[in-house]
Amino acid sequence: MELREQIEQYTPFNEQEEKDKQYILACMDKNFDIFLRENAVTHLTASAWIVNKERTRVLMVYHNIYNSWSWLGGHADGETDLLKVALKEAKEESGITHVKPVQDDIFSLEVLTVDGHVKKGNYVSSHLHLNVTYLLEADENENLTVKPDENSGVAWFTLDEAVKASSEEWFREHIYNKLNKKLIKTQHL
Repeated sequence: MELREQIEQYTPFNEQEEKDKQYILACMDKNFDIFLRENAVTHLTASAWIVNKERTRVLMVYHNIYNSWSWLGGHADGETDLLKVALKEAKEESGITHVKPVQDDIFSLEVLTVDGHVKKGNYVSSHLHLNVTYLLEADENENLTVKPDENSGVAWFTLDEAVKASSEEWFREHIYNKLNKKLIKTQHL
């Protein structure tokens, strides 16, 4: 199933997801290069909420640009299978080798603001990430390694600790809390 169809069929969890879903679909209709970061205004990204088998811990990285603990993920860079992107980024950013989807379906949708910053010596203007999040599972006993050009720490946190570890208030309140609520809800189905 193509990404657009997956997003169309996705059932929003809350008002934020409902509005962001419509915004993402509108951008897909208007931007021919939305899968490429060369679109300096808005482009697609994939994130991973990585949990252990028991669903009690979350894997996070300390993101160098944002100086905060955060989920893992990255740019589509032309790839239209965003689950594939999320899996690749999870491995690259944490050093884990055994990671799998808990479900192949989209776990969450977000439109994320990215403030201007310097990356690899070049200034990147403020822009939007049209983000698709996937729920992944990894072995918390596997060795972790940092990716020095992107992060300076990789660690497992309890669900509550993961939210508190982020220094980005908007992410704590609107994204990470939401992801944990959705995770708990899926466990009770």
